[in-house]
Amino acid sequence: MSLPHAVLPGSFTKQIATVGPACKRPETLLEMIRQGVDVFRLNMAHGTIASHEATLADIHRASDEAGRPVGVLVDLSGPKIRLGTLLDDPTPCRHGESFEFVPGDTAQRPDQLVTNYAPLVEELSVGDRVMLADGTVSMVVLDKSGGSVRCRVEDEGSIRSRQGINLPGVQLSVPSITDADEEHAIWAAQSGVDFVGLSFVRGTQELRELKNLLRGHGSSAMVIAKIEKKEALERLEDIVRAADAVMVARGDLGVEIDVAEIAVVQKQIIETCQQLGRPVIVATQMLDSMHHSQRPTRAEATDVANAILDGADACMLSGETAIGDYPLDAVKMMNRIMVATERMSHRHLPAAPQLATSHGVHPITSAVVYGAAQIADQLSSNLIVIATRSGATALVKAKQRDFIPTVGVSSSPEALRRMCLFWGTYPLAGAPLDDPPALRRFVSEWGLRNGLLTQGDTVVSITGTGIVHRAHNSVVVYEVEAR
Repeated sequence: MSLPHAVLPGSFTKQIATVGPACKRPETLLEMIRQGVDVFRLNMAHGTIASHEATLADIHRASDEAGRPVGVLVDLSGPKIRLGTLLDDPTPCRHGESFEFVPGDTAQRPDQLVTNYAPLVEELSVGDRVMLADGTVSMVVLDKSGGSVRCRVEDEGSIRSRQGINLPGVQLSVPSITDADEEHAIWAAQSGVDFVGLSFVRGTQELRELKNLLRGHGSSAMVIAKIEKKEALERLEDIVRAADAVMVARGDLGVEIDVAEIAVVQKQIIETCQQLGRPVIVATQMLDSMHHSQRPTRAEATDVANAILDGADACMLSGETAIGDYPLDAVKMMNRIMVATERMSHRHLPAAPQLATSHGVHPITSAVVYGAAQIADQLSSNLIVIATRSGATALVKAKQRDFIPTVGVSSSPEALRRMCLFWGTYPLAGAPLDDPPALRRFVSEWGLRNGLLTQGDTVVSITGTGIVHRAHNSVVVYEVEAR
């Protein structure tokens, strides 16, 4: 199949950018949207509800000014286990040296470590690994006695106060949803946020709890399971089924498992999400050097491209946009890599997954969407239009992975913003869903005005369940008339 000459704004792969001090000005947010950002991430590990509320308002204003929907992801911080205050900050950890973990907030000796997680000493066992400073410092537990744990440094480096602690393979009693997470989730629900990310997912129960919490406060936000624990990999298929979307959170995941396995595990997670019809995001250190450089390394550009080739629906920028020196350059570069990769890869499309049973989508919907794409391909159509109430029909189309430009229209602003995460789907606001002839005119005029359509082009329109009375799904093919 050849790539149609009409090209929608931006890339088929969606881009998520984290908001922080470097990019929170309204004019910067607006320019980031214009340069390709589809979803903004609010990291609840930093800032206050009041500050995030102000940022959310600025995002909505920027979206209105840009003239297109933009999604918002609230990323819950989860039960992050951290060091307390060290006596010497930073503290060098040399190979073979021993350190003692004890309960408390402040260390009393240079070789003493304290943590915000009170049960740590009780839950560690001899032989367990303790990873500090994003995994650069590794220790192993030697013995336990008298309410303390003695560890030996295996991989040396420096540690600082309040840095994170990772405990690969250790069974922890800490809940996945903390009191702070619950407060932030309720705020997200009441604020109409589109996506809520749950950190350190270990099973399906915490995903159900978060969904129930959101639904109980009137929110239909999609719940994103962040895969960053070994336990999650062991229950991957169940977790993917229970989630609305998935994030490959390579930061903590790269500490929890052998870093040599990260690339293979990433492919495994993406493949599972493709089979089960869930959007999947690849995140962490994608363009990490652009914190302080206007250009990424070749390895980083290749990393982004490989995530796209693996089948990622979206790629995420974290510190690059939140605290980096060049947030706009990072967004532009991410978009350039996406467009270049998609241009070269469209001849090597993965087979369409069987969504009818695995995703819970009605077989009629799945078959109609698949058939409509085949019709569009045979007719060399320049556009597919999906009219949907909830966005579910658009998601089916997104997971089929063809390069026929697709717009999603809906009377629901929430559905339009959800489509910001769906691969290859451009959400188009303001369409008259309840009047099919008016909808066709609306889309044709929009396409003509933006140079995507010309007179005589064919457009394939898919209507989802509930749009037309007593109809399950329908497909209409029409030619664009002159204005």
